[in-house]
Amino acid sequence: MSTETALETFDADWQEWHAAHERNRAHPHGFLAVTHLHWLSGDATPLEGAPGTWSAAADVVRVVLQPGESLQQDGKELNTGDGAELEFGPIAERGGINLVSGDTVIELAKRGGEYIVRPRHPENRLLREYQGTPAYSPDAAYAVRGTFVPFEAPRPTTVGAAVEGIQHVYEAPGEIRFKLAGQDLALTAFNGHAPGSLSVLFTDQTSGTTTYAANRTLSVVPEADGSVVLDFNRAVNLPCAYTDLATCPLPPAENRLPVAIEAGEKIPYERQDLK
Repeated sequence: MSTETALETFDADWQEWHAAHERNRAHPHGFLAVTHLHWLSGDATPLEGAPGTWSAAADVVRVVLQPGESLQQDGKELNTGDGAELEFGPIAERGGINLVSGDTVIELAKRGGEYIVRPRHPENRLLREYQGTPAYSPDAAYAVRGTFVPFEAPRPTTVGAAVEGIQHVYEAPGEIRFKLAGQDLALTAFNGHAPGSLSVLFTDQTSGTTTYAANRTLSVVPEADGSVVLDFNRAVNLPCAYTDLATCPLPPAENRLPVAIEAGEKIPYERQDLK
């Protein structure tokens, strides 16, 4: 394959990937559809955007529905007709379940040790007015080879969050070492969502200028020998780049890279004021 053909293939693969990522982000009940962020307490409280009254105590969430209020789980109606007292949990940290009320999906999740409720409605203004996310043109120079080096034992790593007052604790199995712009660099890696994958949170010298200031993320899959490709063209924004109703983690201090990575997603059009 000629160099020109390889670059054309690289560009076409990126275009296809980015289009799919944009479609997924604009899902009718994705994070752009989140209308509210509610933190639960021990007091039974009505929540805007959700039926019933909600409370959380001893790692159990209680919901009291009134007659006529609807809440479904896995297609099953949870209201008996005379009202219902429901219990959910415990839910693992960073875990969650989805409930349904009419056109609204109600996310019940645990973040920073606390329970949250986030209604998601397809007519949310942020979703309806979403214009897409600008990105750098794909550049093969930012698809760099590196090596995953496991730690002797996984390291619990505490990081901050986009929401003040909470912290996230991730297990870091190792770090990815690589070279970029003539510098030897490393990124602490967390376990990814897909089996065998790793996730890195990072900032760089474009953060706060052309890219979102707080974080970007990149998913990678190491080979059996530890070799890995860090394709920064596929670095993406987390939900906090779009909405204040997100609890996204911040990168660990060592993942603040001293180079400018002019690749991947930029500041969303809707949030250009965050520069």
